[in-house]
Amino acid sequence: MQKVYLMTPGPTPVPDDIRLAEAKPIIHHRTKEFVEIFERATEDLKSIFKTQNIVLTFLSSGTGAMEGAVVNMLSPGDKALCIMGGKFGERWGEICQAYGIEVIPLNVEWGDYARPEDVEKILDQHRDIKAVFTTLCETSTGTLFPIKEYGEIIRGRENTLLIVDAISGLGACDIRTDEWSVDICVSGSQKGLMLPPGLAFASVSGKAWKFAETSKCPKYYFDFKKQGKALEKKSPTAYTPGVSLVVALNKALSILKEEGIDNTLERHAKLARATREAVRLLGLTLFSKNPANAVTAINVPPGIDGGALKNTLDKKYGIKVAGGQAQLKGKIIRIAHLGYMGEFDVITAISALELSLKDLGYEVSLGKGVAKAMEILK
Repeated sequence: MQKVYLMTPGPTPVPDDIRLAEAKPIIHHRTKEFVEIFERATEDLKSIFKTQNIVLTFLSSGTGAMEGAVVNMLSPGDKALCIMGGKFGERWGEICQAYGIEVIPLNVEWGDYARPEDVEKILDQHRDIKAVFTTLCETSTGTLFPIKEYGEIIRGRENTLLIVDAISGLGACDIRTDEWSVDICVSGSQKGLMLPPGLAFASVSGKAWKFAETSKCPKYYFDFKKQGKALEKKSPTAYTPGVSLVVALNKALSILKEEGIDNTLERHAKLARATREAVRLLGLTLFSKNPANAVTAINVPPGIDGGALKNTLDKKYGIKVAGGQAQLKGKIIRIAHLGYMGEFDVITAISALELSLKDLGYEVSLGKGVAKAMEILK
């Protein structure tokens, strides 16, 4: 018998209390009971997003909210700056192109981030750019992007929106939606919110609602105005919501509220720091030039097969980590410290990494990385 540790950057582990909340008998979504649950969750989401703006909830993966952000703000032929520094930055560009948006790409080497001055230069060259699409935490590379600095550049540009994918970052990396002038911030349920996949969220600023009035892109289910009107009418969503998931969301948010969002962020920072320092002490290197606190991307050392390392962690030691995507396949592994993960999860993951490396012939002093992690976490 082997205990399995889920250390991927999504889905992430779900606490028992949240799983039990989701397992409660189903209730009808137009009842007063459910409306109250939904309204409470919607209000509590604001504290996680650090916003006073409305937060919309959809029954979909986070990509649904990303698509909604594109089709509700823009029209075919509009220009959008898409910061592409990984798989999910590229997704913004792919969605825009699917709806006839002219994409101005800012290509960034994977593992790096777009410098604010480069963003500003492109915006000055293309004054008619309607939106800047970027990520908070680029999950595929474990990289944090400087959203605050991007917001400072865009704040005074009334004809340009800042739209951020915070799907893996929300609840792990600081995002001050209002303070940093983020017009739309999207996220999903299966990361820092400690839920199964299935819910997507989008906070929408007053400035963004003005853009929604002129958008000509086709839309139906992901219609922000339709969803906003439903909230105003005390009818939680325009269409059938994920009732059990929303009940579980309500429980998850109560747990995060009790911890306090800033304490939650500090917990993630500590877990990330312990992981990074332990890895470095083993002689390994980080892939990212600006590591995020949600997930650590680690270069597979020379002479070690990346697929074999991931497989050994999984099959022999029960530690499920993520591998590299696209051109990074077999070159990196990604260990998450996100959501319902704690000190002993990190210690266990590092110990399994040490054992797996030794099994594959990498010279490592067992316990060295674990000791460093414990020193930071104590």
